[in-house]
This record gives sequence, structure tokens and C-alpha cells, in this order.
Amino acid sequence: MTERIAVYPGSFDPITNGHLDIIERARGLCDRLVLAVLVNDEKRPLFSVEQRIALIRENVLPSDGARVEVREFSGLLVDFARSVGARMIVRGLRAMSDFEYEFQMALMNRRLAPRVETVFLMAKEEYSYVSSRLVKEVARLGGDVSALTPPGAARALRKAYAAPRRGRVRKRPALRRTGRTPRGSTAES
Repeated sequence: MTERIAVYPGSFDPITNGHLDIIERARGLCDRLVLAVLVNDEKRPLFSVEQRIALIRENVLPSDGARVEVREFSGLLVDFARSVGARMIVRGLRAMSDFEYEFQMALMNRRLAPRVETVFLMAKEEYSYVSSRLVKEVARLGGDVSALTPPGAARALRKAYAAPRRGRVRKRPALRRTGRTPRGSTAES
């Protein structure tokens, strides 16, 4: 019997409990699950690809389901999928807004690689609002993300935002007390 290989792509910057949920459920659909960590410097990730891979490996535990591998990739996802022998791409959906984008991507991927199918898994209700972007924002502002991420990712976020990061934090200019109304605003605002 042919090994069923699936790819679950993402930036995983950082990995969240929502990702872990999709990973666990995708394991039941294949024999081998390849977590494809996107290398895309245009996204300006908080963590390097090496750090993201380490966080995934630290938090994705062996189970009775499919074997899990973690690899980095860049370029077309379907080219990566073919290179690892995958016939399935797994994508998690949180809301209808995700569906529109993912549907377009699935159709384009089908056009480029007709033998590679996209499978959508709905997020569990408790993770339907969780995204790496929101988790980073909450952590940056000092909020507790321990219910949204695995422990290793929460620690990494605390450490990343505890250290001063040059070029990332903008200081607001001090307001001068001139008695004048700031440009572009009204006295009522």
C-alpha cells in the first residue's frame, strides 16, 4: 500500500494551540505529516526559521497517529508537496474570511498540481479566533498567552518581548504644552 503523505504549511511564527489541534487531527488522515515552515522574509517573522522549527519539535509529541516531520520551504507549496511525495495539503480554517483566501489558494494549487488535493479542517471553537499574529500582539503588549500557545512558545514570546528590539519599537514624540490644538484635530476631539 502506498504511504499517504500530507503537508501542513504555515509560518508557525509562533506555533499556537490552534496549530497543535490541526496537527493532531491531520495525523489521523495520513501516514506521514510534513509540517512545512515557510521561509518568507517579506513577512518579517519574529522568530527565525530555525527557532520556529525548534519550537515545533519541542511541542509536537509522538502519538499513535502519523509520523510528523518538520521541514522548511520557500517557493511554490505544490512544488514542495511534490518533492516530499505528498498528495494532500492540510489547511486550517478559523472563519469565513479564511475560507475565501484558502479557497482561491486551493484552486490555484489544483491548477498547478491536479494530483495534490487540499483538505480543510475547521478550527475547534476555542481556537477559532487564535492566530499567530494576534498571539504576538498580546504578548508584545504584556498579556498572558499561556492558554493560546504551548509552554515553549509562551516562554519564547516572553523572552523575545522582554529584550529591547532595535528597529521594532517606535517611541511616541513627547507632547509639548503649547496651548494649541494639534494639527489635524479639532478642539472637540
